[in-house]
Amino acid sequence: MKSTAYKLIELFLLFVLFPITLALPYAIGLKMGLGILGFVYILWVMARVENIRFQIPKQLPWRTFWKRTLIIFLIIALLTILFVWWQAPQHLFYVPFQHPLLFFFILFFYSILSVWPQEILYRTFFFKRYGVFFNSTYLLVFVNATLFSLAHLFFRNTLVIVLTFLGGILFGLTFLKYKSTTLVTIEHAIYGNWLFTVGMGQMLGFPGMETS
Repeated sequence: MKSTAYKLIELFLLFVLFPITLALPYAIGLKMGLGILGFVYILWVMARVENIRFQIPKQLPWRTFWKRTLIIFLIIALLTILFVWWQAPQHLFYVPFQHPLLFFFILFFYSILSVWPQEILYRTFFFKRYGVFFNSTYLLVFVNATLFSLAHLFFRNTLVIVLTFLGGILFGLTFLKYKSTTLVTIEHAIYGNWLFTVGMGQMLGFPGMETS
């Protein structure tokens, strides 16, 4: 399971072929089953093959992390507010004001059931398992971001593909800088939840975000 050939086949199946198949019209239950099976397999490889342990270090560079994240967040907030105001002003902050319970429900479950598994797969597992194949860390981040955007192909939404690619770049650089699943998960949750907050949920194709 540590041979180059095995890893390359595994990489293709998990991060190229399977995400592409999610865009195909077959039973949602089968898609979910395959996804869960793949996630369990990855957790097993992380624990038994790559010897990755799930634990939060006692000392994390919280101060530098929050400073960097705040600067990036302010830039993202400004750009997205202007974008929504320009493209669809009726969506601007619509859900948190008009459907607060739905809003908090989405934020909670998005952070727990979507963000954390994504960072386990695409940063913690991917960088540890396949990082050896890349001589350049920038190429590693670029390929990782490309595959991360590919995982969102099933949305059939160009804006989703663009934003997840850019997000993949940011999250990849964060993971390289801090080597922390905890920090990159927090960063991902902040930026992702902001998109729902500012009113981009409907633009990105998420159900329940429609204005009346």
